[in-house]
Amino acid sequence: MSDELKPDRPDAALVLEYDFDAPPAKVWRAVTIPALRERWLPDCDLADAEPESSIAGEEVRYRLRDSEPPFRESHVIFRIEPNEAGGTRFRIIQQASDGRAKLPQAANSNRCLMRAAA
Repeated sequence: MSDELKPDRPDAALVLEYDFDAPPAKVWRAVTIPALRERWLPDCDLADAEPESSIAGEEVRYRLRDSEPPFRESHVIFRIEPNEAGGTRFRIIQQASDGRAKLPQAANSNRCLMRAAA
């Protein structure tokens, strides 16, 4: 058995789902207002305190970074929607980042971008 770290699959996701009595607008504030979000998702766990993307009232996406080597990154997506009981269905989706996407690509890799430049 090897101690070598195996890369996370970028398509692997951890999905958690919760139903809250609170209305969607209240849950949305808890995940998007930094002072409220800081209580349960501190800035030190984020690669960037600003969201990567957001669909107002429905979805917000942050980038997470491990605090210890090898400092792996992942994405966490919060999805909010009304549930049948008048409260909120809250989904947390965490996906591993594809570390290969950050590596420089060889100029002769025949990727679409490089072929277009030639």
